[in-house]
Amino acid sequence: MKKTPIRFIATILAVVPLLQSCAGLIGEDRRTSATVLEDQTIELRIRDRIKEKYEDKLHVSATCFNRFVLLTGEAPTDEIRQDLTIVALEVQNVRNVQNEVVVAGNSSFTSRSSDSLLTSLVKGRLTQNENVSANHVKVVTENSTVFLMGLVTRAEAESAAQTAATSNGAQRVVKLFEYID
Repeated sequence: MKKTPIRFIATILAVVPLLQSCAGLIGEDRRTSATVLEDQTIELRIRDRIKEKYEDKLHVSATCFNRFVLLTGEAPTDEIRQDLTIVALEVQNVRNVQNEVVVAGNSSFTSRSSDSLLTSLVKGRLTQNENVSANHVKVVTENSTVFLMGLVTRAEAESAAQTAATSNGAQRVVKLFEYID
């Protein structure tokens, strides 16, 4: 009988929480499938317009949930930061824009990696939270600030925010929820 290498087992154990955090991809979403598709289209259009207008002068991400756009990242000037809101609002079907872009140089690869890890940690912890479905909450992290989006009840919002706030590495939590109660 062949022994399983310890490194293989360690890899599997490291990947399982990440797979659990992907449950939202196959689980229930309170948005219609048409709205999910529209949100994805809005994100792509905003990214394309920002890239066309500013090329590689900045690092900005656009996240859309229920036609509500969150802009995060860094811009070199306040004028550009403010213009990003206009660029996003000009995209068809955008209801509102929350511009959380900061005036600063582009974040480092290390900082972005830490943010990705924190996002995965929060998503994984949300799958274990009995008071809110991880499928109802979208998590975005920028510079150790965790942004939470989704269609939730007020109780679900508080539970999700508490989970995010108590996650190792989270310095601040911003709730951008739409409430269904």
